Amino acid sequence: MSLRNLLRAASPFGVRAARAGTSAGGALGRRAASTGSEPGPYDTDPLETFNPPVDKKYVPRGWATPLSISPDKWPGPPPETAAPESETKIKPYTINFGPQHPAAHGVLRLILELDGESVVHADPHIGLLHRGTEKLMEYRTYLQALPYMDRLDYCSMMTNEEVYSMAVEKLLNIDVPLRAKYIRVLFAEITRIINHTMAVGTHVMDVGGLTPFLYLFEERERCMEFYERVCGARMHSAYVRPGGVAQDLPRGLLQDIYEWANQYPDRLDEVEEMVTSNRIWLARTVDVGKITRQQALDWGITGPMLRSTGVRYDTRKSAPYEVYDRMEFDVPIGTKGDVFDRYLIRMEEMRQSIRIIKQCLDQMPEGPCKVDDWKIAPPPRGAMKQNMEALIHHFKLFSEGYNVPAGETYTAIEAPKGEMGIYMVSDGSTRPYKCHVRAPGFYHLGAINIFTKNALLADVVAIIGTMDLVFGEVDR
Repeated sequence: MSLRNLLRAASPFGVRAARAGTSAGGALGRRAASTGSEPGPYDTDPLETFNPPVDKKYVPRGWATPLSISPDKWPGPPPETAAPESETKIKPYTINFGPQHPAAHGVLRLILELDGESVVHADPHIGLLHRGTEKLMEYRTYLQALPYMDRLDYCSMMTNEEVYSMAVEKLLNIDVPLRAKYIRVLFAEITRIINHTMAVGTHVMDVGGLTPFLYLFEERERCMEFYERVCGARMHSAYVRPGGVAQDLPRGLLQDIYEWANQYPDRLDEVEEMVTSNRIWLARTVDVGKITRQQALDWGITGPMLRSTGVRYDTRKSAPYEVYDRMEFDVPIGTKGDVFDRYLIRMEEMRQSIRIIKQCLDQMPEGPCKVDDWKIAPPPRGAMKQNMEALIHHFKLFSEGYNVPAGETYTAIEAPKGEMGIYMVSDGSTRPYKCHVRAPGFYHLGAINIFTKNALLADVVAIIGTMDLVFGEVDR
């Protein structure tokens, strides 16, 4: 048997080939005849099973088709002049920040659009603490509406009462005694320290430091004790009223405030030693939440937020009220408008408040603490027991109230968070026709998209902390 027949018998196709016949008229002979050439003596693949010719169009079933056999199935690589494929666009990732978040200050809800970890857009949703305060005040007398002011910015109680009382006094065209003005300024600065200890302490805690929070809140409790001794309440005092203050200072209070004011700057130094040069604090606050001077003015931002951009505007200096024109104090300003500048400004404002407190203690005059008009301020308790007219005035004051001449006014003060204003309209009755509150936190939160533009998600917590938001005044 020839070599060709041996290979044919050994191959898996040998049986099929043998059945077709081994002569020249069989499959081999027909295939050789069709190709026009005889197989050579050393042809190891006479059926072209493993090495088909390049120009062959037939491929056995189940075999992969070589590209050279079927060029029409694959057009080949695209020409270099072809347009590139369109890029896939990914929509920003939208998340809820708050209101359950611990750093959301209770009722803040932010809709954040994120590109990776960068904030593309921040949309604040407010109103979760809306109580209709401004509308409720229209159904109360001027004295009954005063406690509503305590519930607005509940970290700056007496400054809210002060701006309301000043607006009513402007409509009444009355001037309060000098001692009442000094008491108001004294407790306005104590209130500023109460607010800033809360703001700085919780801000540092949001970023990750707990000890300064405990240090500052110990001092805040001391200030709350001064509140309680002067009016009986720790927070909602209703102490500053139209016509002066509710009652005179108790004996020994000024001495205790003086002793506290002497040691408080040392506690501020301890906090600054831990925080100001801390590398974690610097990494989380420097160049974070920056805003330009023009942006701050365009968005109506006031207070430490505005002064961090370099604008030296403080209502106590620009439009002095009460006895601030007699006080010597400095207004700290920043240069970069970032979170770190605002922290430094609040720390320095507390030191300046201590200066003002000491000046009030030194200059506190003697005299009455409220106007001597029983139609506006209640008569003393002793007079009510002996004088029928005093008893009638007291009853009429707390039941019917007093008539305020028709008119309107906008009165503003420098609250701890910024410019706190009251737009009040009187129609001549015993109730305000309209009372609109210009809350500084409302404008700060409205510009949060400017502060958080291209910031990281973790920076949103630091930015909210530096805004010092209290939603009693934001939602009202």
